[in-house]
Amino acid sequence: MTKIKAYASDSKEADLKPFELERRDTLDDDVKIDILYCGVCHSDLHQIHNDWKNSVYPVVPGHEIIGKVVEVGKGVSNFKKGDLVGVGCMVDSCQTCSACKDDLEQFCEKGATFTYNSKDKHSGGHTYGGYSESVVVDHKFVLRVPENLDAKAAAPLLCAGITTYSPLAHWGVKKGDKVGVIGLGGLGHMGIKFAHAMGAHTVMITTSPSKSEDAKKLGADEVLISKDEEQMKKHAGSFDFLLNTIPVGHDMNPYTSLLKRDSTMVIVGAVEPLDPLHGGSLIMGRKSIAGSLIGGMKETQEMLDFCGDHNIVSDIEMIDIQNINEAYKRLQKSDVKYRFVIDMKSLKDS
Repeated sequence: MTKIKAYASDSKEADLKPFELERRDTLDDDVKIDILYCGVCHSDLHQIHNDWKNSVYPVVPGHEIIGKVVEVGKGVSNFKKGDLVGVGCMVDSCQTCSACKDDLEQFCEKGATFTYNSKDKHSGGHTYGGYSESVVVDHKFVLRVPENLDAKAAAPLLCAGITTYSPLAHWGVKKGDKVGVIGLGGLGHMGIKFAHAMGAHTVMITTSPSKSEDAKKLGADEVLISKDEEQMKKHAGSFDFLLNTIPVGHDMNPYTSLLKRDSTMVIVGAVEPLDPLHGGSLIMGRKSIAGSLIGGMKETQEMLDFCGDHNIVSDIEMIDIQNINEAYKRLQKSDVKYRFVIDMKSLKDS
């Protein structure tokens, strides 16, 4: 075991502060990674505050990890020292259930091992995330990051990226489709970039007219203000696909009216109860509402390769680890365009 520096919270009321944790030694199938950058996800905030009632303290957040390989186990041939790699939301799964065999490890029937706050089958404790100096991960859960991408801006691709890419790919968004991205934040800004790169006519759907200029810079062809009844009527029944990134419970009825017959709205943001939905809004048009959770390892690598081919990264603001609590306060107010990323050198130098 190796002791390393990290930042952790020890209760739902506590700020993050310096913490020392132990990482396992590199096993035969492992890759040891020196962490260069770690994105800050809204999930980190939920876990710190125990909003989902499953937090185990101390919590060391972070599942948008970019780093360099410093050691590989003797059973690893697909990575070598010096490779630029990423670790996303998972670090293990059973590998034997039907979901894992279908490359959908996020839906592992025995429960995926998430990068932090999950039961750690090696230590017997729980997993610690990327707000730390290094991490040791089974090679099957390590991702190759295209070298042409800005490494620090690639960090949020490991969660925000795959969360938005996966439903667009799974539901077959293609050139010429009309795609609406609901909500412009950490997820929404990636949804716009991906839909645009896939050739779709991309519409940013927002309550805030002030976001129009940013949306168009990100690749939106149009902006639809959802509070404007005339605009909503004009677009009714015209969308092939809707990506709903709103992070809290809300009224979905106005958005279902935008869908074409046999079209789908996918929810990726609201992990909580939603307002009542009028059944007629689905029945009249055979419309669907679905959900989506990140992506499996194969699809996440596909997403990174797509980003390399299209030069897609997140819009970020860099911070030092010592400023993480202030960043969380700003995150709660949506005061970031559009993702915070921690320069982990600030931890190593502390």
